[in-house]
Amino acid sequence: MMRWIRLVLLAVPPTLAAAALHAQSLTIDASTVGAPGSGARAELYMPAVAAGAVVELHGCNGISPHYRIWAARLAQWGYATLLVDSFRPRGYADGVCNHGRDVPADLRARDAFAAAAYLHSRPDLRNAPIGLVGFSHGGWAVLKAVLANARPAGEPPFAAAVAFYPGCEPPGSALETDTLILIGDADSWTPLARCQRWRDQVQTDGHTLQMTVYPGALHAFDTESGPHYFAGHYIGRDPAAAADAEARTRAFLAARLIPQR
Repeated sequence: MMRWIRLVLLAVPPTLAAAALHAQSLTIDASTVGAPGSGARAELYMPAVAAGAVVELHGCNGISPHYRIWAARLAQWGYATLLVDSFRPRGYADGVCNHGRDVPADLRARDAFAAAAYLHSRPDLRNAPIGLVGFSHGGWAVLKAVLANARPAGEPPFAAAVAFYPGCEPPGSALETDTLILIGDADSWTPLARCQRWRDQVQTDGHTLQMTVYPGALHAFDTESGPHYFAGHYIGRDPAAAADAEARTRAFLAARLIPQR
C-alpha cells in the first residue's frame, strides 16, 4: 500500500506542483528582509526616527525603480517602509501584466499582513501604527486587505490604506480601514467606473472612504515616464495629478499614522 501511495505522489503533474507553490503566502522574517535595492523578498527603508510604518505593494511589473522611489519618499516622511516583492519569489520575475490573476489579490493581501506582522515583530516598531500603499495590481490587493474577510485571525487591521489606480471588483465584506483611492478618469487599464461601483457597494462601518478622480489622467499617472504604450495600454505621467496625489497621500497617512499632539 505504501508503495502505491508513493507512486501516486510522484505522478502529480509539475504544473500542479508549481501552482501550489505559487498559492503559498510569503514568509517575511529577518532572513528574507534586506536593505533598499537589495532585491530581497522584502526591502526595508528606515527613517532616522520612525513615526509609523508602511507596507508597500508594487504593480504588475514587479519591483521597479518607481516603487523604490516611493519607498524612499515614505521613509523621508518618517515611515519605516517595507516594499514587498510578491512576484519573483513565486517564479514571476517578469511580472504578471495582463495575466494578473496568476498572483491574485487575496494572496497579495496575505503578503501584506505577513509584512505587517514582521514590522510589529521588530522591537523598534512593536507598537507602530501600520499603513498600506499599493499601485495598480498592488492597489487591487490593497482593496482586498482593507476588508474584514481578508484579515488573518489575530492580526490587527491596517491603520490607513492608499490605493493608486487599483483594480476594483465587488467587495465581499465590510471595510475595516480608512481608505483613499486615487485614479484618473482616462485610465483604460483599471477603469474608474469599476472603482466607483466598489465605493458605492462597500459597507464602510464608520471608516473613512475617499476617492479622488483626476480628469484626463491615465493609468500610472505618478510614474516618471510620460504617456506611452505598455503591455497594450496607454499609460504615463500627469504632473498635476502626481503632485496632488503625493500631497494627499502624505496628509492621509499622517492623520492616521503619526500621533497627534
